Amino acid sequence: MKKEKVIPILFDTYIAVIKNSLGSKMFRNSYAKINGKKSDILKNGGLSCAFFVSSVLALFPLFELIKYPPHSTVGGTLKDLQQSGWQKIKKPKIGSIIIWEKNRNSHKHIGFYIDNNKAISTNKEERPIIHHWACGIKRNKPGRKVEAIFWNKKLNQ
Repeated sequence: MKKEKVIPILFDTYIAVIKNSLGSKMFRNSYAKINGKKSDILKNGGLSCAFFVSSVLALFPLFELIKYPPHSTVGGTLKDLQQSGWQKIKKPKIGSIIIWEKNRNSHKHIGFYIDNNKAISTNKEERPIIHHWACGIKRNKPGRKVEAIFWNKKLNQ
């Protein structure tokens, strides 16, 4: 019997994992000891965007978790993105990572661009959802300003 040559397709698998995460509750909780007491640092999904993104990226040779995997902050994820070869780009591509600025009542936010002005990130429902890539449009303006878009050349097809 002839041995088959199998060559993984990184980009397609990466996009499939992102899209298949929709609605998943698996990114809701991460525990740490704070002053000796166990605490869910993601607040049952309320702060889970960085955990979601860094968990997905850790599955692929696109991201090196430098310290404590996976991340619970956008800042920690951003630092490891930059140390793992991700570069800023001007326009989103399918699979790129978007970082949104803080809004008046919140923190920075992070997610994946998936095409047709859509992104996937965690939301107030504490699970990954599809939404407009600018977090919606309000009065003809983005719902949340995009601070940066990142791309890894390993995703080039």
